[in-house]
Amino acid sequence: MQNFALIGAAGYVAPRHMKAIKNTGNNLVALLDPFDSVGIIDSYFPKADFFTEPERFDRHLDKLRRTENKKVHYVSICSPNYLHDAHIRLALRNDANAICEKPLVLNPWNLQGLKDLEKETGRKVNTILQLRLHPAIVKLKNKIDSLPPDTIHDVDLTYITSRGNWYFYSWKGNISKSGGVVTNIGIHFFDMLQWIFGDVEENTVHLHEQNKAAGFLRLKNANVRWFMSIDKNDLPINAQQDQIPTFRSITIDGEEIEFSSGFTDLHTDSYQQIINGNGYGIEDASGSIYTVHEIRNKKPVSISGSYHPFLKNHL
Repeated sequence: MQNFALIGAAGYVAPRHMKAIKNTGNNLVALLDPFDSVGIIDSYFPKADFFTEPERFDRHLDKLRRTENKKVHYVSICSPNYLHDAHIRLALRNDANAICEKPLVLNPWNLQGLKDLEKETGRKVNTILQLRLHPAIVKLKNKIDSLPPDTIHDVDLTYITSRGNWYFYSWKGNISKSGGVVTNIGIHFFDMLQWIFGDVEENTVHLHEQNKAAGFLRLKNANVRWFMSIDKNDLPINAQQDQIPTFRSITIDGEEIEFSSGFTDLHTDSYQQIINGNGYGIEDASGSIYTVHEIRNKKPVSISGSYHPFLKNHL
């Protein structure tokens, strides 16, 4: 049994990490969050210590590190995106491995610093890239890998997940803290596409607003038209009529890839892979971090050429 600590206990994704720690037979001993609305802890680890101040949490980890049989082996990081880098460093400095939600960092130049700290401490930085474990995505990758290496595919990626006004008042609506809509809701899709179809060779941005973005990626083995939005008005008419808040679609050469289900245990699967020594690390995460950083800092061009069909409403 491994001992875990968790940062960001009040966040949306934290319960998935608590469940994964429990389901893999491990123990969560300490949690940190400036907000104390964390009753969800009782469903998983009611005896865990809880802190609202990072200084006291850091001191607690240091004390555990010096106590036989109580050392924390992993720190799970579910905090706001802009704090990931600092919290990974906190974990490694306390002689613990890190398990960090996406994005690992917001800016690519922070990756080398984490690599250096890994070498200094002998600890490992892991990240959650759960789509790489989704059965339908694994099947798709195996299919693409079996084709001639010069095969080029046409891909349309559409992801719309409705968010209310609160979003823009939270850290998620602040591009300096979240990385913007592409980073916050889309980085795992860009990771998946690059994992399957190869490195980015061309990156064009057609639209980049606070609540939506779209563009074109030329990958080694695919031409990708993508559209991402948190605006419910972008949902297809049938989804709006049925009051379905999320629309997720990937078509490859005109064929829809169904992967709307199968997400239930992907965090648990990710944790088991990490504990077994097969987790995804800094190098695995770097490609998508570079891609979304470039999108975030590119000036959109006129909507022409190969653009996503949903952009017709923006012409």
